[in-house]
Parts: sequence; structure tokens; C-alpha cells
Amino acid sequence: MKYKAIIFVCTLFTCFHTGSLLAQTIPKEELIFLTSEWKGERFPDGRPKVPDDLLIRAKNIGIDDAWTVLKNAGYTNQFESGWKTVNDIPVIGRALTAMYMPSRPDVEKSIKDRGVQQGRKGNTNSWPIDLLSPGDVYVADGFGKIEAGTLIGSTLGNSIFSKSGNGVVFNGSARDVEGLSEIKGFNAFVRDFHPSFLEGVVLMGLNTPVRIGSAIVLPGDLVIAEKEGVLFIPAQLAEQVISTAEFVTRKDKFGFEMVRSKRYSTGQIDSQWPEEIKQEFLKWLARHPELGTMTKSQLDEVMSKRTW
Repeated sequence: MKYKAIIFVCTLFTCFHTGSLLAQTIPKEELIFLTSEWKGERFPDGRPKVPDDLLIRAKNIGIDDAWTVLKNAGYTNQFESGWKTVNDIPVIGRALTAMYMPSRPDVEKSIKDRGVQQGRKGNTNSWPIDLLSPGDVYVADGFGKIEAGTLIGSTLGNSIFSKSGNGVVFNGSARDVEGLSEIKGFNAFVRDFHPSFLEGVVLMGLNTPVRIGSAIVLPGDLVIAEKEGVLFIPAQLAEQVISTAEFVTRKDKFGFEMVRSKRYSTGQIDSQWPEEIKQEFLKWLARHPELGTMTKSQLDEVMSKRTW
């Protein structure tokens, strides 16, 4: 047991003292390991890169339907509610994560000194912003701190939006809500707002797994933040969740029309479909191009996995 403990401590020392670890990030190899089920493109740092077309499609699905798909797949710790927002628009994109902790002088000095050596500028809460790329959502665990836990104000908010074209999700607070609300297209999901400046907080994890309330978030997760709350979808499940949620929307619209016309009953629509209903659905979908397209094989596949 003592030998294993020594190995564990040495491993941690190696992770936090090698050149591959910059500004509290985990090594690329570790990030790839933690997200090993993702088989698609990655950013240079190893973060999964959910395709842009999926980000666009994700804007048209319901968060309830997406949550149901995740739950049925066994992912029950991906949603968090109880947010305040700057504007009334959704935030959808790839998670770039940061973990903050209460500061202590020795740790903060070491982190900032190393940051200077690495060419980083400003307080540690500006460092994640420098890594943002278009389509990213800055997701930060600020341990729920409100007073003096304001991770951004209008200046950093403008910087975030200029780099990502997107918003933020903070388990913490923000300041200058009026200024933030004037950034067209920007939104912030935060625990609260406060006029104070950020104090007593230091960045302890960048592009690492974080906890947001009761949810676990990994870098590269697909973030869907709407009025109801925030859903974090593992990158490898993004296409499955989106495709299934899209079908549920189409199925519901088709079902409403069929039930109203008395062509089929609710029981027939809400159960496995025979070939007759499948063909009727595909004909109906062809008359509604605004809802997208679907082949017979795609329909058969989604129906074979139906658990909703």
C-alpha cells in the first residue's frame, strides 16, 4: 500500500512539473485518455472538436429530448439548472473548461510567476479566454462564489465574444450586467450578479474536467444552455443525441397531424411503427423540407433504438 501511495504522489508530481503542463492544464495524452470514446477530429491540445454542422443542428433541438437520450444511455449527471442570464438567447458550442479555487498566497504566486514565464498576461481569469476559438463555450467552476466571485465584466465579456462568438456558463458570478447585455449575440449563464471585483480566487485547472453543480463536464463536451438549464453532452454522443432529438421533433409534428386527421391513433404513433407508418412518415417529411431529410435506413436505425 505504501509503495502504491509513493507511485501516486510521484505521478502527480510528474503531471504538475513537466513542460507539457502549461498554466494548470492536464497533458494532452491524459485528455485524450479521458475522452477516448471520441473518434473524430481534435484540437491541437487534444480537446474533441465536435463538427460545426452539429453545432448548427443542435440549435434546433429540444433540451428535454436531448436529456432523455442521455438518460437512456446511462448519462445521468449532465444537467444543471438554477441559472441567471444576461440575455434571452441560448448558448450552444464546445466546452472549454476552467476550474477555480479559493486562493492562498503561496499557490497564487507560484501560478502567476509561471504564467509570466509562459508569456501569459493579466489575472488568471483571463487565461482561459486566450485559448478560446470560434464555437467554444467558456465553462468555469467558480465554486458558486458570488461576492468577489465575478469571473467577468463587460470588458472580458467583449473579449470572450470576439474570440468565440459565443457565451459562458459559470458556477460563479459576473459583474456589469448592463454592459454585458449590450453585447449583441452574447449570453452568460451564471449563479448571480454582483458589483464587486474578483478577489480571493485563483485558476487551478485549465482545459480539465470540472464539476458544474451536480454535472460533470469534460473539455470538448457539447454545451446546450437554454431557459430550462444547461446540458453537457459528451462529444462522442453529440451526433446520436442530436439525430434522435431531431427525429423526436419530427415524430411529434407528424403525430399531431396524423392524430388530428384521425389517420392514426396516439397509441400507433407512440409505439414501434410498422412499414405502413414509416412510409407515410417519409412522404410527410418530404413535404416539410424545413424539418430536414431522413432516409429509410436512418429511420429504421433510430426506430430500432427507440426507448422514448
